[in-house]
Amino acid sequence: MVSTRAEFTVNVVSERCSVGKNSFSVFFITLQTGSIEMNAARKYSIAWKGLSEGEHTFEFEAGDDLFRLFENTEIKSGHCDVKVNLLRAARQLRLGISIRGSVAVECDRCLGDCSVPIDYDGELLVKFSDEVREYDGDTLWLSPSEDFVDLAQYIYESIVLSLPYQRVHPDGECDPDMLERFRIVSEQEFETIENETQQRESEGSGSGQWTEQLSAIKQQMEQEEKNKKH
Repeated sequence: MVSTRAEFTVNVVSERCSVGKNSFSVFFITLQTGSIEMNAARKYSIAWKGLSEGEHTFEFEAGDDLFRLFENTEIKSGHCDVKVNLLRAARQLRLGISIRGSVAVECDRCLGDCSVPIDYDGELLVKFSDEVREYDGDTLWLSPSEDFVDLAQYIYESIVLSLPYQRVHPDGECDPDMLERFRIVSEQEFETIENETQQRESEGSGSGQWTEQLSAIKQQMEQEEKNKKH
């Protein structure tokens, strides 16, 4: 969802007026409104009404200003080149959209910033109707009175859909301090702990409940590993 932040500028002008022997000041106050986000969104729009029928090409640079338009985005920063091949017909627009670049997201392994490449190709059909219709993922409906095709949301969602399921640094590039904090006990280390616990219990210095708990944890780990393979 695109968020907008309105900005207001107040201008005050005073003039000295006289009526008979009396004089007084008159203040004229004007209020100007604007929106940084709305201006950024317009950057990713195409003015379609002035286009002749046939093919047209548009290029955009999608950067941090685009990602700031969307609340709770998982994208921290990035830069992508967007190319739009637009085919205008009498009653519709057909857009072929390619996006190339990279964005920074949180690494699933060390929680640091991780650069992820973006490589996307898609097609968007724009049709016109006086009735309000929802975007269904393939067709965007516009009123014939609208002058622009706003692609900000489409570009953003396409970038998000291009993100891989697992987002991690290449081997050796994760933050070692963070890895140590989140280090998972390996199977070999687990067996060593289990053997030491069993030895203590056989010598009478431990309680059998620890062996049972370790056994339950090990079974759970083995089951999760089987589930991953399936």
